[in-house]
Amino acid sequence: MPVNSNDQAPGKPLLSLVVPFYNESSAIGPFFQRIGPILAALDRFDCEIVCVNDGSADDTLAQLIATASQDRRLRVIDLSRNFGKEAALTAGLNEARGDAVIPIDADLQDPPELIPRLIAEWQNGYEVVLAKRVNRDSDSYMKRNSASLFYRLYNAVSDIKLPENVGDFRLIDRQVLESLKQLPENRRFMKGLFAWVGYRTTTVEYVREARSAGESKFSGWRLWNFALEGITSFSTVPLRWWTYCGFAISLLAFIYGLVIICKTLIYGIDMPGYASLLTVVLFLGGIQLIGIGVLGEYMGRTYLESKGRPIYLVRRRYQKTED
Repeated sequence: MPVNSNDQAPGKPLLSLVVPFYNESSAIGPFFQRIGPILAALDRFDCEIVCVNDGSADDTLAQLIATASQDRRLRVIDLSRNFGKEAALTAGLNEARGDAVIPIDADLQDPPELIPRLIAEWQNGYEVVLAKRVNRDSDSYMKRNSASLFYRLYNAVSDIKLPENVGDFRLIDRQVLESLKQLPENRRFMKGLFAWVGYRTTTVEYVREARSAGESKFSGWRLWNFALEGITSFSTVPLRWWTYCGFAISLLAFIYGLVIICKTLIYGIDMPGYASLLTVVLFLGGIQLIGIGVLGEYMGRTYLESKGRPIYLVRRRYQKTED
């Protein structure tokens, strides 16, 4: 069910919704059915919905084009392939023309009914309005606990703190969006970038819902890699840890050497067994390989950024033309 058409009127502020889509064929209908009445009630605003098709393999693009053909407010940005959610979100933000912009997922876990509250806080003078999940019972036990662990670990090692249980769903002012567009990095961790730009911020709370359709695109492995991306994007503490780790191991080795010398002087020649020697060698080898892996994460990011490739490529844009 398409959103009802509504031409933009002069003098009204424009609200942009940015919605990434990746194989969300079953979620498109419920999303527009639910978002339609909410936007219709915002009579003091003009609205646009920027839909980004992130290389979907199903009929997501066809459904989006069909919906856009009936509603002038819908704009469909079709990327040339699947670049990932962070790139798709960046594409939508770059395309958004609103005075206020709200990224939201199509799965409806973040309730669109919260949009009027976000707007009310924006009109009170806040430039960033965060939507915080106060209940995540709809998520699996593993996802809830891994998310909590990630936030604690990230905030422990990074100078830029992430508000816990806050995702991409938020309202940002046009000035904030223009600041985000100045950040040139290719490897995007949008939660960190949102936090980095700052601005006057407030929070509204809500209960996270179950997905309206489809299934999550983030497996355990992808979530793990996403966490590594976030930590290495905004902190060099892991590199510093290995400096301290090397110093501690060297100190222990020096102390152990002194112990062996003292035992030899007092009790005579001591011949330790091969098992202990092999254990120490394997332990130090493992430590070295982990350290090289951490260093490789940062070198890999530098290598990818040095290429200067665009974050995404747009294949085509779709929008209803004038009748």
